[in-house]
Amino acid sequence: MMNGYHRLVVASLTGLLLASVLGACTGVPAAVDSDQPQVTVSVVPQKYFVERIGGDHFAVTVMVEPGGSPATYEPKPEQLKALSRAVAYFSIGVPFEDVWLDKIAETNQDMVIVDTIADIERMPIEEHHHHEEEEDTDHDHAEGAPDPHVWVSPTLVKVQSQAIADALVQLDPDNADDYQTNLDAFLADIDDLTSEIETELAGLENRTFMVFHPSWGYFAHDFGLEQIPVEVGGQEPSAQELAALIADAKGEGIRVVFAQPEFSTADAETIAEEIGGEVLLVSPLAEDWLGNLRRVAGAFAEALR
Repeated sequence: MMNGYHRLVVASLTGLLLASVLGACTGVPAAVDSDQPQVTVSVVPQKYFVERIGGDHFAVTVMVEPGGSPATYEPKPEQLKALSRAVAYFSIGVPFEDVWLDKIAETNQDMVIVDTIADIERMPIEEHHHHEEEEDTDHDHAEGAPDPHVWVSPTLVKVQSQAIADALVQLDPDNADDYQTNLDAFLADIDDLTSEIETELAGLENRTFMVFHPSWGYFAHDFGLEQIPVEVGGQEPSAQELAALIADAKGEGIRVVFAQPEFSTADAETIAEEIGGEVLLVSPLAEDWLGNLRRVAGAFAEALR
């Protein structure tokens, strides 16, 4: 018989699997067959942001499709071709943009490039302290590089949403009132979400969680949590680091290792086995941004109780 915690894990995994299946079925097309002007975003959550603010006035396409990683993604030829029909591209600072954004701009010189994080000071990705003790100087985890996961912070999504609204008004001033109305409604939903998550996480004595990929740093910063990452900068832990992480998990009383569907779960499973715990999949790349952050906050809260 499963206890309440195990039922939560199974339910969460089932929900995430269903979401993944639905995402795979609906897909995110490289191009949209629509009379609406087309705009393009880098990652799936941005599609939600633009559609909340833009309503029915724009069709939104996504470069990194469900299941892909913004760190290793390379655009498909048909996606680059489809950009010739886009009136704007909303960048967000994910790693593939470092290589591809200039090339993307070259595909359509009339396309407006909107930097949605221009007013955001990104935090550095911080390694767990045991990584710093590793003697292998070739083991480069890119510590201190800017954390690109700015969309997991409700506070920072409000900043991004204002940048999106400003750009849509510039592109389509005739519908400026619609965009302002939609923005106000979205910002109100974000404030409600923030209050819900604060309530969900209130009173937790243990506020440290372990996660394979350090995707949740901004979320942790918003809500007074601390993440212990298993890998940083695409580097999996060495045997020495893995042993240290297992020791830390035991010391912190951690019983859940959060992993991401877009990455291998092998190291997370190794740690979970050693601590007698569980691996729980959570993704920062779900399209239903509001619902996803509610689910993730609930999973964090249950794991930390």
